[in-house]
Amino acid sequence: MERSWLDRVRAAVRYLFGRWPVLAHDAAAACVAWLGAYWFRFNLDQIPDVFLDQAFAVLPLVVFWHLVFFVVFGVHRGAWRFTSTHDLSVILKSVVVGTAVVAFSIFLATRLVAVPRSVFPLHGVFLVGLLIGSRILYRLFRDRQVSRGEGKRVLIVGAGAAGDMLLKDLGRNQEIHYDVVGFIDDDQTKKGREIQGVRVLDRCAAIPQLARLLRVELILIAVPSANAEQMRSIVDYCERAKTPFRTLPKVQDILDGTASSADLRSVELDDLLGRDPVNLDWEAMAGMINGRRVLITGGAGSIGSELCRQVARLEPEEITLFEQNEFSLYSLALELEEQFPDVRFRRLLGDVCDSQAVRFVFSQYSPQVVFHAAAYKHVPMLQAQLRETIRNNTVGTIVTARAAVESGVEKFILISTDKAVNPTSMMGVSKRLAEMVAQLNNAESTTAFITVRFGNVLGSAGSVVPLFERQIRAGGPVTVTDPMMTRYFMTISEACQLILQACAIGRGGEIFVLNMGEPVKIDYLARQIIRLSGKVPDEEIEIRYTGLRPGEKLTEELFHPDENLTPTSYEKILLAQSRSFDRTHLESRLEELRQCVEIYDHERAREIAIGLVPEYREDQNGNTAEFPNQAA
Repeated sequence: MERSWLDRVRAAVRYLFGRWPVLAHDAAAACVAWLGAYWFRFNLDQIPDVFLDQAFAVLPLVVFWHLVFFVVFGVHRGAWRFTSTHDLSVILKSVVVGTAVVAFSIFLATRLVAVPRSVFPLHGVFLVGLLIGSRILYRLFRDRQVSRGEGKRVLIVGAGAAGDMLLKDLGRNQEIHYDVVGFIDDDQTKKGREIQGVRVLDRCAAIPQLARLLRVELILIAVPSANAEQMRSIVDYCERAKTPFRTLPKVQDILDGTASSADLRSVELDDLLGRDPVNLDWEAMAGMINGRRVLITGGAGSIGSELCRQVARLEPEEITLFEQNEFSLYSLALELEEQFPDVRFRRLLGDVCDSQAVRFVFSQYSPQVVFHAAAYKHVPMLQAQLRETIRNNTVGTIVTARAAVESGVEKFILISTDKAVNPTSMMGVSKRLAEMVAQLNNAESTTAFITVRFGNVLGSAGSVVPLFERQIRAGGPVTVTDPMMTRYFMTISEACQLILQACAIGRGGEIFVLNMGEPVKIDYLARQIIRLSGKVPDEEIEIRYTGLRPGEKLTEELFHPDENLTPTSYEKILLAQSRSFDRTHLESRLEELRQCVEIYDHERAREIAIGLVPEYREDQNGNTAEFPNQAA
């Protein structure tokens, strides 16, 4: 214990020694303020010898006590370059307390003989002025714009707190000089006002004209609270101006309320398609996950990996990742172990269709909450490979669900898709069957089976966004199936948070449908990605329409007409009423389906699958699946 105390003392001494220039400056300021107070007391005239001698006699006492309280209040810790009202508050407190102690000490030592009482308040005022003044002058010196040459002409969109803080940070940038020529803001009450000497010029609609008139070289968007519609409008004006633009992160990403030029980034698709922040009950989610053992199948996939990150934040006892892809599992585990060192992770290679391996995992690690995210999802490819589609998406769910029931799992969450609604693809059929498996097991066990259904996830593996970006890098063309095709989109983070929220409120048997807003045209999506890449659609990058591929729909649906949707206590989550089915018939058909998959009986497997999902329609192109020769 004694050694620890000595170590702390040594560390404090080393730190103070490192700050000696600041302490020396403040000590000198105390001397000047003390003697200056005497000089002012005697009307800026010569100080009588008896008073001057006493002033010098007590000066060491004055400096000592002020240094003590400078250290106590942390005056020496303030960064002069960023001097603010907080530093003024700290200096005021230390000077007031220090002056009071100085006065009391001198009274005890000299009974104030030859020490005028008016010296003490004068000394305090002078000392505050010297300490604050020197710091402000230093900041002005560092923030100066003189003799730095002509800089890049910048227009800032957003005359709010973020724009103000960004302007300050740009002024301090030592590497590149930015010459901010004005602010833009749609709040007309701000027009004509000045922020740090920079005028608010006009609304966003004037960006193209002002950019040309003022020879703007860069537009900085400092509106972190902007929703998707507002951001699309701002970006549209910036594109018309044909001027490069950057943006600050969204408001939910700036948790500490600060904004700086280091945070500036390119406008991304999430900014244009994302929606308002989701209000979530993190306490309920933490109550479901905290201290529990969690298993995530397909844990290294797009949804599975983000689920891992979200679950890890809720402090589970351990997370078991079950995944076929070796490299993806290895890479994700390294990332998670670095970001969440207090959470235990298990990395298990395996196939959800391997019943022995799945049973071993459940019996060995006894998970309490299971997220079943393992699935194949590429519609055109799966349309021609029915056996693998059914095996992975349906049989894999059967195997995992049975193991969960046998081991007494508390909650089993199936990640489903909008393609399971009125499917035109075998991928959609396989996921609808997986939903029925969950419903069946929920009715016959104590495990709560919950299904969460949503549409496309921005940036996920196999989605159109990475494909478009790759095609743009290659110089085009960007291939779009049909100019009228629409899809529902959601960010990976939002989707996984809503999955956790649905899991927290689910009691078993529910099909939760995530409210994904309005569907987005794929053609619009492609054009926005081209623009964000700095290219012009149809001019620099060709858009080529290829027609619907096997299994694809023009529009997706999130629920069946017989699934009456009801709201939940969360705006983004809807509850779809489950459709009834004959359990005995379903069980026997699923078992027969599993056997057909084992022996590669494609035609019978297809017949059974379609029979269990009568709403299946041949895809709109009239394409049918082709199967390789049946195994002997």
